[in-house]
Amino acid sequence: MPTQLTSEDFKQSLTAHLAAKGEELFQKYGPHIGWKELRLILDDRVFCRYPCEIVFDASELQPGEVAHPVSKGACPEEGFAMHVHPAFMTQLPYVPYLVFYQLVVVNYGEFASAEDAETFGSSALGISKDEYYNALCQLADQICET
Repeated sequence: MPTQLTSEDFKQSLTAHLAAKGEELFQKYGPHIGWKELRLILDDRVFCRYPCEIVFDASELQPGEVAHPVSKGACPEEGFAMHVHPAFMTQLPYVPYLVFYQLVVVNYGEFASAEDAETFGSSALGISKDEYYNALCQLADQICET
């Protein structure tokens, strides 16, 4: 009789997959991932499943939110606009930190958790989860202070 997978099995599998995908991204585009590399990554369907463009526009962001993907249509194949707070237009080296966190929503929808986003983002940037989380907090604090 086949073993049935539990939701915990699925979660662990997704987390492992996201860590591996992040490491693969880092190997292909790292060790320094800046604005130029981010734009290439968003065009690479291995890492960004659906078309995704970055728009520096806070109109779709909740208070305190620094980035969020917005679907361009009824199905994901129509693409996403990754809304990034305009404060980061002058801080392009940090935009990959914000986008990678949200890229799991583009690729995996609501199945991905905040922890999954941290796993993927830290792996993609080649840093620890603690370093990544702290960087995200510092970036978000800039918005809260403005």
